[in-house]
Amino acid sequence: RVEAFRDAASAMEQEKETLLEMIHNIQNSQDMRHISEGEREELNLTANRLMGRTLTVEVSVETIRNAKPQESLLHATKMIDEIVNKLLDDLEDSKIRLMSLYGACTSDVPAGPIDQKFQSVVIGCAIEDQKKIKRRLETLLRNLENSEKSITLLEHQKSSVRQSCNSKQD
Repeated sequence: RVEAFRDAASAMEQEKETLLEMIHNIQNSQDMRHISEGEREELNLTANRLMGRTLTVEVSVETIRNAKPQESLLHATKMIDEIVNKLLDDLEDSKIRLMSLYGACTSDVPAGPIDQKFQSVVIGCAIEDQKKIKRRLETLLRNLENSEKSITLLEHQKSSVRQSCNSKQD
């Protein structure tokens, strides 16, 4: 029963993360740009309200770990945080580095290189921590992918507007 309880709480943690990501994606979706200002404002108010309510829920499953797994977790988190902090400076390099970290966490054959140093650090973590690290990397990569799609769409819209403006000037 204790393990079932921990598993249920862990599933709730993941569900909270998923809900927050969904709300964030809705707020930043391209579809929001194609609705009226009033509808967009109403949707943003609702999304902010839901985001606030979701953030009031605290679910935490603590992992019992000794000094070595604790040290490994802190080191792995620091490595990820360093890349995230440099994300805005060099988006492409950060994405490649995050993918190599993710490759170190997965048992599947990754598409790209594996960060061997990160892999050895993650192996030193508790199993629950390994799963959380992998989920965090998946979320970061998914958010990067969504951001890139939005940027590409905006660039496409800008070039389309420029072309139509140039056509009208001719």
